[in-house]
Amino acid sequence: MRLIFTANLISMIGSGMNSAAVTWYILQATHSEVSLGIMIALMTLPTLALLPLTGVIIDRNDRRHLMMGLDAARGAVILTIAILALTHRVHLWQVYGMTMIVSVGFWMFWPTLNALVQELTPEDKLIDSNSLMLAAVQGGWMLAGAVVGFMYNHIGLGGVLLIDAATYVISIACLFHVRKGRVIVAHPEREASLPERPANAAGRYFHELHEGFNYVMTNRRALLLGIAWALFIAAMMTQGVLTAPLSDRILHAGAVGYGWLNGGWAIGALISVVYASRFIRRNGAHRSVTITMSVIALSLFFLPASRWLVIAVPVLFLMGSSRGVGGIAISSEMMEMVPKYFMGRVQNTFFFLASGLQIFTSLLAGEAAHREGLKYAYWLTGLMYVGAALAASWPMRASVEEVAPGQTAAD
Repeated sequence: MRLIFTANLISMIGSGMNSAAVTWYILQATHSEVSLGIMIALMTLPTLALLPLTGVIIDRNDRRHLMMGLDAARGAVILTIAILALTHRVHLWQVYGMTMIVSVGFWMFWPTLNALVQELTPEDKLIDSNSLMLAAVQGGWMLAGAVVGFMYNHIGLGGVLLIDAATYVISIACLFHVRKGRVIVAHPEREASLPERPANAAGRYFHELHEGFNYVMTNRRALLLGIAWALFIAAMMTQGVLTAPLSDRILHAGAVGYGWLNGGWAIGALISVVYASRFIRRNGAHRSVTITMSVIALSLFFLPASRWLVIAVPVLFLMGSSRGVGGIAISSEMMEMVPKYFMGRVQNTFFFLASGLQIFTSLLAGEAAHREGLKYAYWLTGLMYVGAALAASWPMRASVEEVAPGQTAAD
């Protein structure tokens, strides 16, 4: 777990700088929030085709090996664009292409990481492990957010991407030493009593895909929590369209202000690790998600009226802190509920839903910001968090009757 923590901390420093630099580069090149919405949509479109299938890949293979391969592929693509940018030969379509390819790896990497963390962690330590992973992710984003605005003005897009490519090398080295050999989560022996599986590889593949989908549709607690998860992820990704315009159009703080806003969010999320475990155990996972998603929604309704950086940064801090607790609560509850051999397929079902929502809401938010005003885009994103809060609150009233005596939620 220490090695996974280190790998993600270093990797997220590069990824956070990459995301901020690319967003700022596109905004300055096009002067249009619609272009940012197009970028988010292009990042997501390929995943819609792949996500329904990659869940089976995650459950069939060694998750550590899969993560290393994904890191290597993303690092190579980023290095190529970094060289083009440093030699002043990069074009906007190449930056869009890089974000598309890296995004495919991102959407496959994080379900794989969550499945590996679940695999390595005792059930009573899942909240602690998820807190540790969030500390790595947000610690990296915090460091990236604190420096990227200043570094971008000095080393440009190419320098930032070169740093990001180097972090993938460190991540691969850490993952290599997590354990030895090839380890795959075995299906329980009770599956031997199920009807005979298809004989050919394609048939078995789609049979396993259907098993995961059937689990989601027959477990209402997992379904509603997953819907909350999908809305939460899509809303966070949509915020990527809005933070740079907030700094540029409303706060008039430029790239440095953009760095402060990202840093405020990341610091809030990192600090939430200190109290998230106690908060979740005291209030329960579902109630914790409802509370934190509501706080983020209210903050988004207020943020366009903040006007000054000194006000906006604390609001982003509060939002980041709520995101930390809510994200830990959702991930931990899902890991406790879902059997390990289903985790890849179940996660990807909801990541697929999040991807579809993200395409629609990113384009809509970008268009609303460009034509009507930035506040309408923020309000739209806030409503998505309201939806996540409502979805998370429903299972608390129905979960008891759905688990028969002698069964666990996972059963």
